[in-house]
Amino acid sequence: MPDNIELFEDKEIRTAWDNEKEEWYFAIVDVCEVLSDTDNPRRYWSDLKRKLKTEGSELYEKIVQLKMTAKDGKRRITDVANTEQLLRLIQSIPSKKAEPFKMWLAQVGRERIEETIDPELAIDRAVETYQKKGYPDDWIHQRLLAIRIRNELTDEWQKHGVEKGREYAILTDEITKAWSGMNTRQYKNLKGLKKENLRDNMSNLELVLTMLAEASTKEISESENPQTFEENKTVANRGGKVAGDARKSIETQTGKPVITSQSATELNEVVVKTIENVSDKNKN
Repeated sequence: MPDNIELFEDKEIRTAWDNEKEEWYFAIVDVCEVLSDTDNPRRYWSDLKRKLKTEGSELYEKIVQLKMTAKDGKRRITDVANTEQLLRLIQSIPSKKAEPFKMWLAQVGRERIEETIDPELAIDRAVETYQKKGYPDDWIHQRLLAIRIRNELTDEWQKHGVEKGREYAILTDEITKAWSGMNTRQYKNLKGLKKENLRDNMSNLELVLTMLAEASTKEISESENPQTFEENKTVANRGGKVAGDARKSIETQTGKPVITSQSATELNEVVVKTIENVSDKNKN
């Protein structure tokens, strides 16, 4: 059950969708941070959990745990609650944001059901989200294509018995290192990222090479039909090297590095300044 990020008032809340039960699970510490404005949400939830246990609350007994991606990028066991449990938990957190949060929960649930019926809605909402964050349209189209290619690759991995989570991460690292010379964590460190999505902070060219690496890995996998994880790892390395060779060729031709340390905010500022400069020249 892969986790996702939903935004409430520009604050991230980790979520996971259970296809069998058709319901959302929310990371409770994230909800505590949003509603209580505490600087230590884990301590806040620990104290609240102790209070619920002392009161003999049924809610405490029903809390389940899932592996979710922490701020350092590692997947750790996290207390989660479904929508019904979360609504009951909110009653124990004094907050002016309680009612807006309840509305947000209803919206998240409704949107997921709508997207299940019509997957194009998920694409439309992704475009709208990126536009609100200031990304240019050409970058957004590249990003959506990168998502599609990534999904095709993970479908291929699934056919060959690669497990979601840790094994996906290892193969992704293998591809990333083969084309960029860095693993995913090193790449994120270069850009000054913590829990932010690396691909959301890539330039157009970085995204293109990522797509080439993953598309090449998928094509090689389909041709060679790897049977073991080590064989899949070798294929991932070879697929990444296809893009790695392309990167080196581009750098030789242009005389400058393809990989940038700029994050999305900095990249967007460059785009805005370029547009403004062109606009000023046209006026003159």
